[in-house]
Amino acid sequence: MAKNIWGVISLKRYSWRQLCALTISLVMIMSMFAACSPSKPAEQGTKQEDGAKPLTFDEVPYPEAITYWAGLGNANTVLKDFSEMGAYQELEKITKTKVTFQHPPAGNGVQDQFNLMLASGTLPDVIEYTWSSVAKGPDQAIKDKRILRLNEWIEQYAPNLTKVLNDRPDLKKMITTDEGNIYVFPFLRPDEELLTFMGPVLRKDWLDKLGLEVPTSIEEWEKVLIAFRDGDPNGNGQKDEIPFLMRDMNVAFYGSYGVMDGFYQENNVVKYGPIEPGYKEFLTTFSRWYKEGLLDKDYATTDGKLQDAKMTGDILGSLVTYNGSGVGRYMSLMKEKDPNFKLVGTVYPTGIAGQKSLGQQDPPFQGVGAAISASVSNPEQIVKWLDYKYSEEGHMLFNFGVEGKSYTMKDGYPTYTEDVTNNPDGLPMAQALSKYMPVSWSGPFVQDKRYIEQYVSLPEQKEAMKNWLDADHSKILPPITPTSEESSTYASIMTDIDTYKSEMVNKFIMGAEPMENYDKFVETIKSMGIEEAIKIRQAGLDRYNKR
Repeated sequence: MAKNIWGVISLKRYSWRQLCALTISLVMIMSMFAACSPSKPAEQGTKQEDGAKPLTFDEVPYPEAITYWAGLGNANTVLKDFSEMGAYQELEKITKTKVTFQHPPAGNGVQDQFNLMLASGTLPDVIEYTWSSVAKGPDQAIKDKRILRLNEWIEQYAPNLTKVLNDRPDLKKMITTDEGNIYVFPFLRPDEELLTFMGPVLRKDWLDKLGLEVPTSIEEWEKVLIAFRDGDPNGNGQKDEIPFLMRDMNVAFYGSYGVMDGFYQENNVVKYGPIEPGYKEFLTTFSRWYKEGLLDKDYATTDGKLQDAKMTGDILGSLVTYNGSGVGRYMSLMKEKDPNFKLVGTVYPTGIAGQKSLGQQDPPFQGVGAAISASVSNPEQIVKWLDYKYSEEGHMLFNFGVEGKSYTMKDGYPTYTEDVTNNPDGLPMAQALSKYMPVSWSGPFVQDKRYIEQYVSLPEQKEAMKNWLDADHSKILPPITPTSEESSTYASIMTDIDTYKSEMVNKFIMGAEPMENYDKFVETIKSMGIEEAIKIRQAGLDRYNKR
């Protein structure tokens, strides 16, 4: 899932050679839009003369053609273009709308191309992106006439999305800015099963071999990690086991001490975890674990491929990972290699007596969706086209794909076919799904929990989901938005703080910086402006609560 980025383009971070490359890219992008954008003759548009009665929903046709910009997501290795995707092929048959897709390169290329495109003012008709993260916020993009305010268009020409929002006022609150603007057709995940997808995982077969119970507290985890270190659970007669691999996803353990790695709330008061006492307790524990050989000594340089090698090489005992690409994939990879291999997703370990640990959970809306360019001449047509994805038929199409190919109905339940669940070309399920629909990452539609029920189909995955949901999610901030002024200030503060914090956390854990210097670390962060950043987040939370 995309994370929030508060800030603006900083030309200082580019060399002259990079600036020249960016300028060339901008020219190419503008040329591409000029070539790809369909002509919109007067007879094609449906705008009404001043004083004329607006067209009704039934009177508005679907557009003949649309230009649509979006990242390829999980489809980037199986499709060259969304026009090859089953859902969009069916949508074209239904609406007769020809869509010309424009896909930025994966990775940092998505953000860079988006920023160049927005700065140019030359936008395609529809832009799918994490709009909550744009410089100065989506309200400013509306004021700058980059994208449309959608409230009235949705009310008149999007009855399906309107029904979704009327049925769930909490979702409508999330997609509406502090200034009252709806800026995208949103990607919505209304069920908690869709929002919690990662957590702590251990080798269950190692636990069984050593006669250990599944740990539920920090103290029990430490005993297990010591046993993994000393008890030769892989049975090769060598002390080569890595008890725990810590990477960048350890909410499972920050939360054990009642804090988070960034901003969170307690009774509507915003706090920043790294300057709170609980964070020092977390670092103290992990520093000791590192010194005692309970953590992977090379955790800071371990990437996904190396993590895979350690797990499938039978030397890794526990980690924090995802349910699909972690638990499910490792169980599949090890099925023939080691029939005894088994993982267990545990509850988030408690560190404070009588309290549940904080756990991972996304908000139902994270600012991702499809905005409409302010320059289009036929907004009502495009609104009607986008609204189809929120209809019953569109919901099925973008969650389950093409009936008879990617799913069949069994006793009223849309069941994925073996082309998805056991792909003959050996594609992982996320990629097999992406041949037909974007359900496994995002898009302007409502995600269906029947997707996740099948995506996490193994007993080990279902148990992990159950355990990870058994956590405290009350401190997670809702999707708040800054004003344009706040956005610039916040970005300038947090860019430096994030870099400094990451460096110092690793130094504390690895022992390069003694824990006695933690108070100096806190004072340095305060001197860098964290209290001003907290005020900005607090103001955003206060405005959100008043929506």
